[in-house]
Amino acid sequence: MSLNEQALAVLDQLAGAPALEDLTVSEARRSQWGLTGFQGAPEPVARVEHLFLPGPTADLPARIYYPEGDGPFPAIVFLHGSGWVTCNLDIYDVALRALANATGHAVFAVNYQKAPEHPFPVPLDDSYAATAWLFDHAESWDVDPARIGVMGDSAGGNLAAAVALRARGTLDLAFQVLVVPALDVDFTTRSYVDNATGYGLSADGMRWFWSHYLGSGGVSESAAPLQSSVDGLPPTFVAIAEYDPVRDDGERYAAKLAAAGVPVRLREFDGTIHPFVLMDGVLDEYRVLLGELRTWLGAL
Repeated sequence: MSLNEQALAVLDQLAGAPALEDLTVSEARRSQWGLTGFQGAPEPVARVEHLFLPGPTADLPARIYYPEGDGPFPAIVFLHGSGWVTCNLDIYDVALRALANATGHAVFAVNYQKAPEHPFPVPLDDSYAATAWLFDHAESWDVDPARIGVMGDSAGGNLAAAVALRARGTLDLAFQVLVVPALDVDFTTRSYVDNATGYGLSADGMRWFWSHYLGSGGVSESAAPLQSSVDGLPPTFVAIAEYDPVRDDGERYAAKLAAAGVPVRLREFDGTIHPFVLMDGVLDEYRVLLGELRTWLGAL
């Protein structure tokens, strides 16, 4: 279908902004604060705990957003989008509050270290260490260790998928949720070709992100989960956007999971663009997704 009116209005507002790949890393990081102008008001939650946890090479800032109710709570380890380079927990605060309230899950969000200063595998190592830390400390933080899953959007979706792959045989994840995930370094797919420019996130922007994340190293299965065996993964929800260069990454991963016998739900949001998680004030898709996740998680 065609772009919906909300997405068209967002793209009109973004018209004329410099391309991400033409910015320095510092400029790109500052530019991402503009996304907060597309967000609704932050919802109140029962409480938010701020903490630091030990990572492999540094202490990592983290937050736990608690919904109303009595624990122990099921929990979502949330890994935010960033292209592995930009964004932080403050930019995601509105989305994380809404996620906790909509799903009834405690949302454990970690600010992993970013490329290019900390290229692969540092963001993945941080993300896995944070997930393992929550399993080890679940009872102290009013979390049910039998009901912990991972979720991420965009580059965070890549990290969530990679954490789930690494966790096989070590951490008993209850689920994974991958929202507009970037899962492979393949710029020849139909979605990369058809949506190369004009839809916010560009193909050249993704090349810029991948170059910083991979640094001087090559592509491995841990960096590009679509290249991995997916046997034994937990139930999975994959959400993709129609006008998104990485759309086919999510679609292909869902097909691979299904072929391996993994329970998977693929949800395509027609007529919209990549960063809808951070644009709930002007795009309806994130709120729709939250309602569907509440139902899906409740049925696990």
